[in-house]
Amino acid sequence: DYPYGGGPGMVMQAQPIYDCCVDVIRQMEEAGHARPHVVFMTAAGTPLTEEKCKQLAQKDSLLLVCGHYEGIDERVIEALADEEISIGDYVLTGGELPAMVVADAVVRLIPGALGDEMSNVDESFSTAEDGGLLEYAQYTRPAEFNGEGVPPVLVSGDHAKVDAWRRKNAIERTCRWRPDLIETARLTPQERAYAQEILDASYSQSEE
Repeated sequence: DYPYGGGPGMVMQAQPIYDCCVDVIRQMEEAGHARPHVVFMTAAGTPLTEEKCKQLAQKDSLLLVCGHYEGIDERVIEALADEEISIGDYVLTGGELPAMVVADAVVRLIPGALGDEMSNVDESFSTAEDGGLLEYAQYTRPAEFNGEGVPPVLVSGDHAKVDAWRRKNAIERTCRWRPDLIETARLTPQERAYAQEILDASYSQSEE
């Protein structure tokens, strides 16, 4: 319906959304399940991060509610929402795509969802003990493409050296593409000093 106070667009009424959510919750509880964690997808919500996905993956179930048009009557959000989540500082037509993003990012963290249990640990934004960085660069066959080869260390068979290269590369890539992540990344004092050298060099080049 039209928004109280005037303005463009339409607002989703509270009653239909409330009735739908209450019915879903009732059916789940009657089936012996715990009340789902209710998340409204809104632009005003908490930004979606890997840490937030990890928290959501611990819930027994999620009920994702998608807004549309100018938004949802605030009263139904206040009545039902356990939290609000946003997937970024931009506006979409509706909450369906954000809900799919949340579902995909959360489901992959559930044990058994991925073929390799390490797949959701050793990658960008990982919340593991040494996480918080972008993932290192990936390479596969052929060994040469357009005259470019893969880093020799990756085919050396020396796993310790491979791990060291990947860690260093992850720091370098993060400094280059997402320097904002360095401050909160889990780095040793030596790694932080190395990252600072890269950032200082990048700053000097930009000044020139």
